[in-house]
Formats: sequence, structure tokens, C-alpha cells
Amino acid sequence: MSLTIWSNAKLTDAATQRLATGITPHRLVFAAHASTSVLDTGRPDPALAEADIALGQPDPAACLASPRLRWAEVTSAGYTRYDTPEFQDTWRTRGAVFTCMSGVFADPCAQHLLALMLALGRQLHASHRDQLGDHRWNYLPCRAASRLLTGQTVLLLGYGAIGRRLTALLAPFGMKIYALRRRARSETGVHVVAEEQLTAVLPLADHVVNILPDNASTHRYVNARRLACLKPGARFYNVGRGTTVDEAALIEALRSGRLDAACLDVFETEPLPSDSPLWTTPNLYCTPHSAGGRHDQDEAIVEHFLANLAAFTGSGPMTDRVV
Repeated sequence: MSLTIWSNAKLTDAATQRLATGITPHRLVFAAHASTSVLDTGRPDPALAEADIALGQPDPAACLASPRLRWAEVTSAGYTRYDTPEFQDTWRTRGAVFTCMSGVFADPCAQHLLALMLALGRQLHASHRDQLGDHRWNYLPCRAASRLLTGQTVLLLGYGAIGRRLTALLAPFGMKIYALRRRARSETGVHVVAEEQLTAVLPLADHVVNILPDNASTHRYVNARRLACLKPGARFYNVGRGTTVDEAALIEALRSGRLDAACLDVFETEPLPSDSPLWTTPNLYCTPHSAGGRHDQDEAIVEHFLANLAAFTGSGPMTDRVV
């Protein structure tokens, strides 16, 4: 049976061609307006009402108003705008499928985090500042400040695809890893903690990695109270969502010396305004929401969708299924 696949994903020409040929014998239609950013809700599009499958960032209300729609796959790891009881309960009642693309972005995000941990530990940021500045040869201070990841403790706030991949990358360092998650299922090599245990675990962490999604329960979850629980010298990383961090409290924790360093890839306001104090806070390092970046992103998105399409039409297990 031929299905109609609707897409508002903005892809490279090569990836679009691969998608068009890969979905045969199904029909592919494109929205009038492509979604240029996964952080923005796609515009309502009349063609969606005739579709069986949606790929991209479809408007959630339009999805609910399209009873023909049987499967939606978003081109992002996060799915905040679809993470509501109204959407997911309706989807389950309808017997429809919802998938995300965590698998596409888990490895780049995990490698980004590992790179930051190693760069801080090996004093690469400080040495780069010296190279750009007065060319001081800080031999003894640099060696004395260098730290090993070996045997240190990591606390992951959130434990999904990114957390699992980072855990695998950190395994050779023999680190102790705690993970906060909603469902307290056991995980190999990870000490899963419930929220009521978090205050006791925060002081143990050398590294706190925030991978929390954006929802009502996580708004400014990393706040002054929780930052005050950290031991002096701890380091903080955020590749989740900017809204989960109280940025003023984070700045204060850095300026007071409570935190040794912080690395942020996501921010409450994006793009980060040029006059934001985050740019100039000592020992705070910013990247432009690039942790999930990869040179073959669009090709990987298409291959993920085509694999799931084969599973969907063949009643097989689908990757990154949410509902």
C-alpha cells in the first residue's frame, strides 16, 4: 500500500534526493514552508491533513487535527512541544506512532562533552588564552592545574541516548557515574538515583552534566540551591536545554569560586545576545548550540527515517520510539 509522507524538514539537495528515492513506492510531499530550525514550530500546512506520515517539525495542533496521520518523526533529539498529555494521550488512543532522532545526535553530543571534559582537565583553554594573549610560558602552573578524569565522579542529570553514549565513552577512565532519571531502572555501570537522593549525590560530583529536556518540571532545575550543594572545584556542562538552568545563579557560582568551570551549549535565549554576561563570566565557555552538530547530519536524518519507515511498514521495532 502506498503511503503519503509529508515533510517540512530543510535538508541538503543530496539528502532530499536520497529521501525521495528511498521512500519508493510511497508518495512524498513537501510543506510550503520548510522548518529552518528544530527549535521553531513548523507552520500549519494544509497538505499535512492528507498525509499518513510526517517528517520534520510538524505543528502539534495540526497533527492532532489530522486523524489520517499514523506516524510522526521529528528531526531532533528533543520533542518538548510534543511532550504534553494532550498530544501523547491522543496519540496513544489513536494508535499512532511518534519517534524522535536521539540516535542521530547522541554520539556528537557525547563526544562534545568528552572533548570539554578533557580540554578542561588538560588546561587547553588556559593555554589557548596564553597563546592569544601575552605568550607566557606557564609551564609549572599548567602542569600543576592539570587533572585526570581517571577515577573521578560524574553526575548525569537525565539519562537517555546521550547519557548512555557518554557513559560508554567514559568507561576507559574508570569513573564513577551517577544518573538522575524519572524511571529508576538499573543500568549497567551506572548508579541510578531518584530525585529525593539528588541532594546527597551532588556533593560527590566532580562533573555535573545536564541533559534535561525542557518541560514544566525542569524549568531552572539547576538553581542556586542545587549549585550550593556542589563541592568547590566541580565543573558543570549543559547540552540539554537552556531553560533548565538559572543562568544568574550559575554566574554567581562561578564568580564566587564554588564552580571551577562551566561549559554551556544551550541558553535560555538563543542566539545568545552579544551583551549577555555569560560571554564574559570567568571560566565559562560557550558553544553555539553545536554539540549535536555533525557534517553528515542531513544524510543521517534521512537514513534514520528510512530505517524506521521499513520497520513501520513491516511491523518491526522502530528506533527512538517515544509513543
